[in-house]
Amino acid sequence: MKTQKAFAVFVVWSLVTSQLSAQQSPQTVEKAHAIVLVRPYLPTTMPPVQLKNSNRLHDLIRGGKLYLTVQDAIALAMENDVDLEVDRYGPLSAEWNLKRAQAGGPLRGVTAGNTLSNQAVSGQGVQGSEASAGLVSSGGGSGSSGSSGIIQQIGPITPNLDAAFQNTSEFAHLTSPQPNTTVSQTPALVNTEHIFDSSFTQGLITGGTLQIAGNESYLKQNAPTNLLNPSVAPVVQIYIQHSLLQGFGVAMNRRTITIAEMQVGGARETFRSQLLNTVANVLNLYWALVAADDELRIRRNALDAAQKFLEDTKKQISLGAVARSDVYRPESDLSTREQELAISQVNVQQRESDLKNVISRNGTQDPLVDATDIVPLDHVEVPAEEELPGLRDLLARALAKRPDVALAKLSDRTGEISALGTRNSLLPTLRGTYQTWNIGQAGTPVPGAAVEPYFVGGLGNALGQVFRRNFYNQREALNFNIPLWNRQAQADDAIDQLQLRQGDLVERRNMNAIVVAISNQMTALRQARSRFRQAVDSRSLQEQLLEKEEQMFSFGTAQPSDVVAARASLLAAQLTELQAIAAYGNAKVALDQVLGETLETNHVSLDEALQGRVSRESKLPAK
Repeated sequence: MKTQKAFAVFVVWSLVTSQLSAQQSPQTVEKAHAIVLVRPYLPTTMPPVQLKNSNRLHDLIRGGKLYLTVQDAIALAMENDVDLEVDRYGPLSAEWNLKRAQAGGPLRGVTAGNTLSNQAVSGQGVQGSEASAGLVSSGGGSGSSGSSGIIQQIGPITPNLDAAFQNTSEFAHLTSPQPNTTVSQTPALVNTEHIFDSSFTQGLITGGTLQIAGNESYLKQNAPTNLLNPSVAPVVQIYIQHSLLQGFGVAMNRRTITIAEMQVGGARETFRSQLLNTVANVLNLYWALVAADDELRIRRNALDAAQKFLEDTKKQISLGAVARSDVYRPESDLSTREQELAISQVNVQQRESDLKNVISRNGTQDPLVDATDIVPLDHVEVPAEEELPGLRDLLARALAKRPDVALAKLSDRTGEISALGTRNSLLPTLRGTYQTWNIGQAGTPVPGAAVEPYFVGGLGNALGQVFRRNFYNQREALNFNIPLWNRQAQADDAIDQLQLRQGDLVERRNMNAIVVAISNQMTALRQARSRFRQAVDSRSLQEQLLEKEEQMFSFGTAQPSDVVAARASLLAAQLTELQAIAAYGNAKVALDQVLGETLETNHVSLDEALQGRVSRESKLPAK
């Protein structure tokens, strides 16, 4: 049967080794490889999820057995555990959230704030002249416009900090009837025009927006009264809008960036917490398998001893030293030991399955992994003395190393920073606006028209007027808005402050819980070591008693039932010692975990865990 199993493992190994990839690459988000002008507009790429086990797992298999040390088990979990693989995306997401926050603007899912539009020219052509004279309403643009949005984040929204360039190019052929031909001198006004409208907008971290815009309009008409035909009319505008009360200040507008920067560290702490729990889980599963293997070994020895004692009893019966009825007790004991051995074998298989599920990406679904038996190479070592620092020292170590403590401090700090926006919303809205624009106009005069020579020319002449500021315009404005009673903003601020105070109390409560947990684990560790020493003494005593009973039985002065009872007592003592060892191992893992020192104690690198690669090489034991 063993030969067939080994052959099956060999066949499976031959099939899968050709498909194994090299050590998996860490999750990364790669920007597109292109020139700088194009790169920002191409999507990022990510490698597909890694579903294969690392080579380390298969390298540790020999002859259908997986030889495993504690360090190898931890390394395999760091490389293959699916839960840990899922957790690795947290720090990556935090880094990209920071990139998004650095661009300013609202949070995801929140509508953007107001927008700006360019200054349009009036006075060009027949219709422009009528609009300038106030005869008709202008179809051109206005100074600025706004769009409403539903704001779902409390506090003013940070301006968009990524500069934006916008261009609109329009080409048109328009015909409009003229019921009154007094001005146009034609029953149908035909316009051939193009408009180039460009703007550059940059948000200011202090709480404002800067826009530089340029507009160039070309017009050719069939109206004989249009003295410049065709004509061009450029406009250059500078527009600045800034908040002076609500929404003002670098710290307030940078709060989402500051929080995102802190959350990058928080994501690492979250991953470290999950890694710590994973390593602790691997240790508990490994020591549980070691205990199950040791129990299996003890029960096999007990079965062998029961079998031998039954044979010795039958010899004594054949010699007439004991009665035939005395054989029933050894036979019953042998049957009991066989049943216990079968249960112990199933227990080992369950423990192996639990550990395989952590150190393999697909657990027992991998035929090669499923067919192997795990051979643990390490055992729990119980020291003769337990040297533990005082509770105060252990508490200081826990506060410095526990991820949840670091995350709690981070949460308090981010809450305070986020409250800056809520507090700022209490202020009225005072927004200042400064706008200046220069216009120019030039064209070709129609024959016989008396046109000022200053306007005769092309686009160059018109741009010269603009940059010489011959037609200079300027506008300043203050917009003030104050909500009466201001109950909504006051309620938001009060809620934030209450949550901060509540967080302080929760932090104190957690601190008290940490003290209790450390004290309990210290006690549990000392008690586990004390029980181990007692179990060792008890097992040694039972060995001596069994030895005496076997000697007396060989001399015919003891009954088989006495030997069976002594063997049962020794078996119970051995199992108690084994349980004490396992309890000590679990207590040591729990103490390291409550102190936040699991990673340091087991030489686990956070950076290697984030990459999913362990640099330490694993080697099979010498044959």
